[in-house]
Amino acid sequence: MPEHDPARPAPQSTLVDLDAALPDSARLKRLGVIAALAALGIAGLGIAWREHGVTAQTGDARSAAVDDVAVVHPTPAAAADDLVLPGQIQAWNTAAINARTNGYVRNWLADIGDHVHAGQPLAVLDAPEVDQALAQADADYQTALANQRLAATTAQRWTQLLTQDAVSRQETDEKQGDLAAKSALANSALANVKRLRAMQGFERVLAPFDGVVTARAAQIGALVVTGNLNAQPLFTVADVHRMRIYVHVPQTYSAMLRPGMAANLDLPEYPGRTFSAELVRSAGAVDSQSGSVLIELQAENADRLLKPGAFAQVHFHSTGNVGTLALPGSAILYGTAGPSVAVVKGGKVDLRGVKIIRDEGNVVRVTGAIGTGDAVIDTPPDAIHSGQAVRVVQDLPPAGAKPADLKLTGPAKAGTHAH
Repeated sequence: MPEHDPARPAPQSTLVDLDAALPDSARLKRLGVIAALAALGIAGLGIAWREHGVTAQTGDARSAAVDDVAVVHPTPAAAADDLVLPGQIQAWNTAAINARTNGYVRNWLADIGDHVHAGQPLAVLDAPEVDQALAQADADYQTALANQRLAATTAQRWTQLLTQDAVSRQETDEKQGDLAAKSALANSALANVKRLRAMQGFERVLAPFDGVVTARAAQIGALVVTGNLNAQPLFTVADVHRMRIYVHVPQTYSAMLRPGMAANLDLPEYPGRTFSAELVRSAGAVDSQSGSVLIELQAENADRLLKPGAFAQVHFHSTGNVGTLALPGSAILYGTAGPSVAVVKGGKVDLRGVKIIRDEGNVVRVTGAIGTGDAVIDTPPDAIHSGQAVRVVQDLPPAGAKPADLKLTGPAKAGTHAH
């Protein structure tokens, strides 16, 4: 065996000495207190860490509960803003001319586009039946007239004989009665003659007033039958010296329009040119099917440029928009209490009622408790309420402005969007 080096310490034994004495009770108590304090420290650290985690989560939840919104500022309406609506141009007077007697078209004397005068012949019809009936009626009238004259002579003679007591009163009265009957027959025959003469006069189709022929269906040799509801008018004549323009105005705008208001007409066939018109009357009732009010405008047409049946864009020069504010249509909330807007004030939502003056779809004109400096939430959620906390992340351009005017007011978080 190798010798023990006295300079090196002797190695300790790893075996438990079963004969060693156990620790005393004081030492055990000290160790128990140390262990309890260590356990309490560990528990306190765990509680503190958990409280910190709960506080952080609560802060994150509160931050997530604040909605990110985009706002738009109302803009005042200009005094020159016009209300533009489609209109239909009609002639001052329009007459569809039909024949009043049966016959054939012998000749037509006016064509479309011709300017005609009142009483001017437009077409001539052949009605031989009417001519023959008139000849017969005239003969019947001559017969009735001859019988009347004979009855008158007879009655006069019997009246003279009655004064001489040559005839009885009864016979004289009979002669007077016969005269009255023959006179009635003569009058009836004369009336029939006048009726047939009038029918014969209808063989000439005449213009009812000064105007222009806008349609012609008369063809030479065509059979004309009166009383046929499906028959096409021979001519249509329109008086175009002054025109009527009819416009269906939505109920929302009807209160803005009144008689005497000026308007301009734009026609597609005359680009860059406008025609003056004046509002003269309103139907004063809302059509239940279209929800609009029919109004009539009138315009002079001395140069005959306005045509019956034409379409026109009618620009109403209304001052009804002055004092209103323009907002996107998406900024309006519709509830049981009426339309309203959500205004951001101090990071909180303030719901304010408004009145819609004009609804142009993308843009609405409103009045109410809002101003040009208010930040109105665009596309607010239906569940939004007053006092709700929001965070403005986008400042949208005014209603009707170009999308290039979009401004960001704060860094939007990834995955968020404006409500």
